[in-house]
Amino acid sequence: MPVKRIGGLWPMAAVGLAALLLWPLLTLLVNLPAAREALAQGGCASLYACASTLNSPILPAPQQFLDGAAQMLNPLWGKSSLLYNALYTGWETLFGLLLALVVAFFTGTLLAFSKPFERATLPWIVASQNVPIIALAPVLVVLLGRFGVQGMLPKALISGYIAFFALTVGVARGLASLDPLRLDLMRSYCASPWFVYWHVRLPVALPLIMTNLKVAAAGALVGAIVAELSTVTFAGLGAMLLARYYAGDIVGLWVVMAASGVLGIALYALLSLLERVVTPWSPKH
Repeated sequence: MPVKRIGGLWPMAAVGLAALLLWPLLTLLVNLPAAREALAQGGCASLYACASTLNSPILPAPQQFLDGAAQMLNPLWGKSSLLYNALYTGWETLFGLLLALVVAFFTGTLLAFSKPFERATLPWIVASQNVPIIALAPVLVVLLGRFGVQGMLPKALISGYIAFFALTVGVARGLASLDPLRLDLMRSYCASPWFVYWHVRLPVALPLIMTNLKVAAAGALVGAIVAELSTVTFAGLGAMLLARYYAGDIVGLWVVMAASGVLGIALYALLSLLERVVTPWSPKH
């Protein structure tokens, strides 16, 4: 790994280390009222011991969190496993991103080359993003269920719906960002519009599209989890969140939320690797 890239990891590592060091203090401060009550009843030796052993802590102590994570990872693979459900949600997110990217390429291309299409559709595309996804998810699932579409696809569609706008904007802006001098050069060569699109416009647009894809991945992951929360499903992080909520397992809720964050980082890293593969000419590399 280049020295420059290794040096860029130090700020992130410093923030993570600071968070770990502050975790016990935050546990004590957040759980202080309940800890004082437990200490007064003589259930523990010290205030921190009380705060870190509560059955329903607002913020679990590091050891409680690690114990909860170990429990949810055992067995490592299975429908009740945290790893299995995280990967299930990850596949939903990637599937949704793929669907959104296909539609965004078509829509973004039309937006970049057709002003009438842009004036007619862009306001509606913007307005579509203001629809509450928690209300849209059950409606979409019921509608697709009437046509026999079940399983992962409805939730992937909802995930892609969240990612669609950012990707469409990225495609449209990227295709329209071609240097006029390059375009004039292609015209002087009598290059066809398709040749210019595939060999000139698209390579110029790809770095911006990949950047927007990484941004859209975060929204797509949230969309997938919300879709799992809003529909009848038996797999995924959303289903685990709902099960832990009904069981009153606060530690489990924190573990699942942390797993969602780790999954988001993994998706970002995967897309960053893909970006390096498909845009090796980008100056960011």
